[in-house]
Amino acid sequence: MKVSELFVTCLEAEGVEFIFGIPGEENLKFLNALSASDIKFILTRDERGAAFMANVYGRLSGRPGVCLSTLGPGATNLITGVADAVLDFSPLVAITAQVELSKIHKESHQYIDILSLFNPITKWNTRVTIPETLTEIVKKAFKVSRTEKKGPVHIELPEDVALKHTDARPLLPEEIVYPSPPQALLEKAAKLINDAGFPIIIAGNGIVRSGASEALRRFVSKSLIGVTTTFMGMGVIASEDESFISTVGLQSRDYVSCGFGMADLIITVGYDTVEFLPEYWNPEGNKTIIHIGTTGAEVDSHYSGLEVVGDINKSLDYLTDKITAPKDPSCYNTLRDLVICEDDFPETGYPLKPIRIIKALRDMLNDDDIVISDVGAHKIWLARFLRPSRENTVIISNGLSAMGISIPGAIAAKLLYPERKVIAVTGDGGLMMSLGELETAKRLGLDIVIIVYNDKGLGLIEWKERINYKREFFTRFGNPDWVKLAESFGFRGFRVERDDHPESILKDAFAGGGPVLIDCPVDYTENLRLTEVLGRIICPM
Repeated sequence: MKVSELFVTCLEAEGVEFIFGIPGEENLKFLNALSASDIKFILTRDERGAAFMANVYGRLSGRPGVCLSTLGPGATNLITGVADAVLDFSPLVAITAQVELSKIHKESHQYIDILSLFNPITKWNTRVTIPETLTEIVKKAFKVSRTEKKGPVHIELPEDVALKHTDARPLLPEEIVYPSPPQALLEKAAKLINDAGFPIIIAGNGIVRSGASEALRRFVSKSLIGVTTTFMGMGVIASEDESFISTVGLQSRDYVSCGFGMADLIITVGYDTVEFLPEYWNPEGNKTIIHIGTTGAEVDSHYSGLEVVGDINKSLDYLTDKITAPKDPSCYNTLRDLVICEDDFPETGYPLKPIRIIKALRDMLNDDDIVISDVGAHKIWLARFLRPSRENTVIISNGLSAMGISIPGAIAAKLLYPERKVIAVTGDGGLMMSLGELETAKRLGLDIVIIVYNDKGLGLIEWKERINYKREFFTRFGNPDWVKLAESFGFRGFRVERDDHPESILKDAFAGGGPVLIDCPVDYTENLRLTEVLGRIICPM
């Protein structure tokens, strides 16, 4: 068969459901072969949106999401979404077209060195030149992508190679199994935990990637050790669990800093330093640390300790069996009561307070509904106050933290889980960056709800400006009428007015079917109130 046909057959063997992307002249051979496949091609309106969709698909499913572009400008448009996947550790396979091999050594129309561009933002990156190697390339790409730490890979298919013939056949994927850590290390870890008076757990995205949430919950249930989660680890322990303290990642002083300061042992589980640098929770670099992960700890002068490397489920199950006595929960309860601090933020007023929108949303969600957050000030409020009960129900980009991810991400989430409510929460800045994907959502008939925090500016950056310089500069802009614009795309549009109840509008949005956009004017002076509240912390413990 032709290489283009074999490529599609290899993707079928890997269990690919969707490919997100945009056709181009140089990838038509591949797309022609794809048209005869059961794999669904999702036409996006921008390649960056395609990469974001593949990225979120990978995070939610644990399997590599696949995105596709043509050469040149199509490939460069993929870069932001692929780079986001490398720092969010999301499994993704990017496929790009290229000119004929006979043209890559010279100045050619639309030719750029895509491999060099993708090299620093992928785990592996290659070009198909010999037809017989394609089956190995595809299998290796998917294997590398889904091996910890998970991340993106890139395959380039030149136009002439796609037309060549080969007798090769797909190689079947294999299960990836991680070994148990050495027993001697587990025994040392168990002794440190049993001897500690006030340990605290930092639970990260690696728990989600490893499917180790239940193992963590068993460990916490027996040990009663208090747990904090990173933004991308939200939900690995239920927010209503008495051992749950808070999410961490504000990169500044927070109530939970009291707990880190008092702790005589920090246990990190599936923790990625890209989200929350160790210097924020171990400023003196003197804490006793146990690192539990499928890969070794990142080298950092504030992050050194006992490394328990291997299958996280096996590590946690062993340590659960070795717990000799649960910890005293009273200190954790005191810390949790401090951290909640919702009463410090009023709900009344117009424009809407950020906490008001989150509480309305929180009351409408089932445990398995999915919220995809864009990047901006609203991300901080969501991470702090949304409080999910299950992992992978709040998706936040907190590695690269790229704006524009929420709407493409919601599309991918709804395709993967059509039976669940899917909500994209975005600022007006992030919305404008992925505006074209409103048409994609409508064309696909997806019942997603988009909540827009509308402050006519870059709220997070203004927040930083006012903290550091006591004034705003270069962050304000105008907006279209979001309701009319949404309606022009075929959405149902709502605006929360002064006398409206957000709960009623959300109820109507979820009940009516079809894609919905809700314009929520927001009062971001509350950002400074959050800074003020956290700034007057006096640890009473």
